[in-house]
Formats: sequence, C-alpha cells, structure tokens
Amino acid sequence: MTPAARVAAAIDVLDRWEAGEDRAEPLLRRWGRANRFAGSGDRRALADIVYECLRRRRSLAWLSGAVGGRAMTHGLALASGWPVGAIFSGEGHAPAALSAEELEGRAPDDAPDPVRFDHPDWLEAPLKAALGPRYAASMAALGVRAPVDLRANRLKGGRVAALEALAGAGIAAAPLEAPDAIRCPPGARIAASRAFSEGLVEPQDEASQAGAAFAAPRPGETVLDFCAGGGGKSLAFASLMGGEGRIVAHDSAPGRMRDLPARAARAGASIEIAPDLAALDGLRSRVDLVFVDAPCSGSGAWRRDPEAKWRLTPQILATRLDEQRAAFKGALAYLAPGGRIVYATCALLAEENGAQARWMAAEHGLKLDAELSRAPDEGADGFYAARLIR
Repeated sequence: MTPAARVAAAIDVLDRWEAGEDRAEPLLRRWGRANRFAGSGDRRALADIVYECLRRRRSLAWLSGAVGGRAMTHGLALASGWPVGAIFSGEGHAPAALSAEELEGRAPDDAPDPVRFDHPDWLEAPLKAALGPRYAASMAALGVRAPVDLRANRLKGGRVAALEALAGAGIAAAPLEAPDAIRCPPGARIAASRAFSEGLVEPQDEASQAGAAFAAPRPGETVLDFCAGGGGKSLAFASLMGGEGRIVAHDSAPGRMRDLPARAARAGASIEIAPDLAALDGLRSRVDLVFVDAPCSGSGAWRRDPEAKWRLTPQILATRLDEQRAAFKGALAYLAPGGRIVYATCALLAEENGAQARWMAAEHGLKLDAELSRAPDEGADGFYAARLIR
C-alpha cells in the first residue's frame, strides 16, 4: 500500500470509530480481514496512524478545516511533515484533494487547553487541580506513543542477564532508575526474543513497577493481589519476594487472569489463582499484604489506551469511585491485624487517588502510612498508590 492508501484506510476506520461502530482494535481487525491484500507492514502502519490520531484527536483535527477521520489524518500529516499534497491528491486510492478551507487550517496556539492537550472539556478543571503546574507537560506526554517498558525478573537472573539477552537479540534497551526497569523503543518486538520466552523479562510500565515495589512485599509473606487483572503485579511480587512466600491472585472477572498460569510458569513464579471469592475463604484476616489495583478512569495510561479518555463521562467516573470503595472494602476482609493494604490506580484525578485513600482510612479506622504519586511528565504512566495499615 502507498502512504496515501494507508491514510485513506485510516480515515475509513476512524470514521467508523467516530460513529460508535466499535472500538479501534476490532475495527482494525475487520479491515484486515476485508482487505487481505494488505501485508503485515501495512496493517501495523495503519494501526499506528489510527492510534496516533486517537491520542491526539482534538489537537490534530484543530489544524485542519475538515471533520472526522479526514481532519485527524490531515492534522497528523501537517504535524508530522508528510507531503500533504501527495497524500491528499484524489488519485488512485488516495483521499480526495484538500479544499481551500482545509488548506487554510487553524493555528495550534489558538486552541483552548482541552483541544491542545487532547481531553474532554469537562476534565479541564479536575486535571489542572490534580496536576497543577505539571498539567501541560503531563498531558503532552500522554499524547506520545509509549515506549516498551520491561521488568527484569529477579527469579531468572535480574537486569544484567535481561539486558544481555536483549542485546543478543538486537533489541535496543536501557536501564531505568527503578532497580528492575528496562526501556525499549516503541514497537520493539519483545515477544519474539529469548529474553521474553525464557522469562527474563515481563512487559510492565515503570510506574507500575514502582507501585509494586512501594507495596514492599517481604519474603515469606502471604500476599493477595485482589484486583489482579492480567497478573502483572502478582508476577512483580514474586520477583521481589525471591520466590519465597505465598501469592494469591484474584479478579472479579477471572477471564482476565487466563494467561497468568502460563506467564507464571515462564517466569518461574508460584502464583495461586482464586477464580472466585469462595476460593479466598481460608484467607480471611490472614493476609500480610493486600494489593487493590482498583478500577479507575485509566487517565494515567491514556497514551496506551487513548479511547478511554473519549469514553469517560462524569457518570462513568462516579461509578468508578463507587467501585473503588467497594473493591477496597471487599479486600479489607482478608487483611491480618497489623497487615498492610495498598490502594492503587493508574489515574491522575484527585477524586480517585488521595481523596479516596483518606476516605478509606477514616471510614475503616486505618492509618494512612505513605503515598506514591507519579505523573506522566516523569516519563512513565501516571500512577497513584497509598499504603494503609490496620
């Protein structure tokens, strides 16, 4: 496919997304099935264009006089220095030629902040309140494709061994400040490497790694990952604990954990899967560390899931706040006297973070021992964690 044909395909996918037909990933899969002439390189390039446009949906469209997918891709071409006239030529499979209004466009500096920094209008006040002077830099960081962060597995030799294996596969990798963190360029093909297949590394954002370390799991302890999702924190706990202790992973949607047994086997970790609350009955009031990675707005990870910010509404946020309190209350039943419970989100909003932690401490008679807060301008996802003690 030519670059112009890829842009035309992106316009089609984005217009279907704007119409609410489906999420981007299934729309891209359907496009691929309907256009089998497109090779893997074309499909990857198309996905890159679509997700770049979704990350910067409003600021890119602002640059153009068009609407919908056409506006976003036109804005992306302008912002990226692509040959706009050649792409929007109307020839062959290229998008139609640009009109005089589209060619005139708009200056980026004239856009209001929610447009410049790509988020819904209603989130301007809460984001600015939460981020303060870091608002502009953090929101700009969320408009850039995320690098590939890896966590070196201490059970398989640690960071030195992981870096050597990645270098042997020709993958550019550099250590980060966090003891086990490694960063590779966006799009690095980690899954095909020995470092991944032999369990030396596990994909995990640096901020998420910091959250697991903040929880301070100790060798020999019993740890409950109450909202485990795919199990990334459980695997990090196993590495930090040196394989000594008991780790139990639970999620209210057990299907999210379906890959965890294979991931744990690859990592050399022992993790018990609790598919329902009945499987946790024997842990009531007996767990040393309970980790609650609560459902949230996902605002700290918008660069990875840009669709989430456009779906978020005040009503959905209110529902998430209720879900966070319910998850925390449910998890608290398993905490032993003197134990620690960590409440965490990948969110930026104060309502989901510090305000919730203080409410939880007061409501349940806990001591708020420490807090961790990471903003996207630090180079990783936004993340929050609070450690509370009974």
